[in-house]
Amino acid sequence: MNELALPAIGTGKQIRRRSRFMRKAFPYFLVGPAVVYLLGITLYPGIYAVYRSLYTGKFKLDYVGFQNYRELVADSAFWTSVINTLVLGSITLALEFLIAMTLAALVYRDPWVKGWRILFMLPMLFMPSAVSYLWKLLFNDGRVISDLLSRVGSELGNIDFMGSTTLARMVLVVTDVWQWTPFLFIIFVAALQGQDKEIEEAARLDGASWKSIFFNISLPLIRPVIAIALVLRGIDILTMFTPVHVITQGTPGGNTETLSYFIYRTAFKSFEQGYASAASVLLLIVTVILAQTLVRRFFKSGTA
Repeated sequence: MNELALPAIGTGKQIRRRSRFMRKAFPYFLVGPAVVYLLGITLYPGIYAVYRSLYTGKFKLDYVGFQNYRELVADSAFWTSVINTLVLGSITLALEFLIAMTLAALVYRDPWVKGWRILFMLPMLFMPSAVSYLWKLLFNDGRVISDLLSRVGSELGNIDFMGSTTLARMVLVVTDVWQWTPFLFIIFVAALQGQDKEIEEAARLDGASWKSIFFNISLPLIRPVIAIALVLRGIDILTMFTPVHVITQGTPGGNTETLSYFIYRTAFKSFEQGYASAASVLLLIVTVILAQTLVRRFFKSGTA
C-alpha cells in the first residue's frame, strides 16, 4: 500500500520565502486597485475640468486660453452665486455648530444618549432629495407652515416663501440644518465622551463651575475634532446643490443660486461646458482656501 509522502520535520528543508522586493511591494499591490480607482474618479475629472476650461464650444472645441476665466470675473451672475454660497454656507455652518455643540454639551454624560446614538442620526439616513421635497412641501407646495401660522392667529399666515430672498434662503438653511446637524452632534458627543474624565473631576474638586470646565477644559481638548468636523461640513455646504435644485432653483432673481447650481445651469441648460468647467475650477480653489483657513484657525503653529 502506497503511503502519501509527508515532509519530514527537521530535515533541513526551508520554506521558500518571498524576495525582499516582493515583501516590500506586496502591500502596494493590495492597495493599488483602490488607489487607481480613487485617482480615476477624483484626479482625472479635475485634470479634465482644467483642460476643458481652456476651450469653448458646444460640439467643436476652440482653444481660448483663459478667456473663460476672464469672462467669469466680469460675470455678475457668477459673483452673485459666490456671495449666495458664502452667505448660506456661513449661516448654515454657524447654526449647525451652535446647535450641535449645545446639545452635545448638555447630554454627553447621559448614558441614554450613548446607548441610543443611532436615533440622532435618522435625519442623515434620508436621501437629500427626499428631505428637500419634504421641506418644499411644508413651506411652499403644501403651504403647511402658512396654514399652521394662520391657525394660531398669526397675521403672517399667507406667506410666499419663494417670493422673498430672505425667506427663500431661510428655507434652504432650515433644510440643511435639520438634516446635517446630527452629523456634527454625533461627532461632538463622541469627542466629549472620549476625553479624560479625571481632568474634569480634578477641576470640579477645585471648585470650577460647569461652564468654566466646559469652555476652559473640554473645548480645548476636542479642538482638533471640531476642526475636522467643521472642515468636512464646510466643504459639503460649499457644494450645496440638491436643496437649491429641488426647492428654489435659484429664485427669486438668482438670489439663492449657489455656485454648484450655477455650474449645473451653465453646463446642462446653456451647454457652455468650458465656462462651467472654469467655474468648477474656481470652486475647487475657493474650497481649498477656506478649508486651509479653518484648519489653520484651529491648529495654530501646528498645535491644537
